[in-house]
Parts: sequence; C-alpha cells; structure tokens
Amino acid sequence: MFNERILCAGFGGQGIMSLGQLLAYGGMSEERHVSWIPSYGPEMRGGTAYCSVVLSEKEVGSPIVTTNATTAVIMNTPSLIKFEKSVISGGIILVNSSLVNRRVTRKDVNVYYIPAVELAGECGNQQAANIVMLGAYLALTQAVTEKSIISALPKVFGEKPKKFIDLNRRALELGQKAVLGHGPKLAAA
Repeated sequence: MFNERILCAGFGGQGIMSLGQLLAYGGMSEERHVSWIPSYGPEMRGGTAYCSVVLSEKEVGSPIVTTNATTAVIMNTPSLIKFEKSVISGGIILVNSSLVNRRVTRKDVNVYYIPAVELAGECGNQQAANIVMLGAYLALTQAVTEKSIISALPKVFGEKPKKFIDLNRRALELGQKAVLGHGPKLAAA
C-alpha cells in the first residue's frame, strides 16, 4: 500500500512550506489522499521551520509525521539534529549538503547528500534549493509525477512568467540527476 510520510525541515525562508504544499497539491491532482501540516511560530524568524506531508492511497488516519517519517528533507543543520531520529528504519534522509555541516549518525537509513544551493545556482536562483531537493525526492520515490508538481506551481506561487516555470523545471531535473545513478551515502560510509 502506498503511504508516504514526508517531513520537510529547514530555516524559515528556505521554501519548506512551499515544498510541502507542492507535494500535497501534486498528490491531490493524482487523486491521492493527502495532508499538509505546517509548523509556524518563532520559526518564521529564522529558526527551524517544518511541515509534514502524507500521501496515501487510503484516507489519512493521522497527519502527524514527526515520529514515523518515511522520508525527511533536511535543509539545515538544526533540522538534522532535531529530526534525524524521526525517520523510520529503512527510510530516506535527503540532506542539503550546501548548508548542513555534519553527517547523519544513523546506520539504518538511506542518506543522500545533495548540494542543493549550488545546483539551484546553476538554474540562476539559489532560492530554488528547495525545488532541487523536491526533484531528488521524486526521483527516489516516484511519489508524484513531475507533471503534477509543475501543474501545482501556480497554486503555490501564483501566476508567474514562463521563465519561473522553466527555472523550477530545471531545478527539479538537477535534483533528480543528483541522486539517480548514485547509491545512498549510508551514515556508516
């Protein structure tokens, strides 16, 4: 049974909430049951912000993902410290190696270190690092299609010029390439 529980975490302003919203809208367009729970508050001032997303074939029983995530998308070091233990054994941790200055300590999860800020810079906008990480997630899980994410962009970001869509499409592709053909870097490695 398909049941993805994703935890997205980073500094306020890194696009954590929009990453989660894109996944939720993408899942909805593919007729999945979804939930998206943001965490606001002092995090909006640069602390650790996070959101939980559930994509499922069945109704979502609990939208809480902080203790049983199948995947964590980690954008900064404080988020890794806070949420590393939240991923189930055998799950995935995607780490923005551009900003995270430590390694995952667990040996029972699949870890991918992705230089998201640098890859986003190749697209022309370092603020697309969250979309690079989303592309990596999609490549590893096929939880939703890239087409569904592209169609969700206007719902999350509003109507933007075509170059905005093209930039995000390129960021998704770079994230996918960053993990395809490369095995996970297990914490023990």
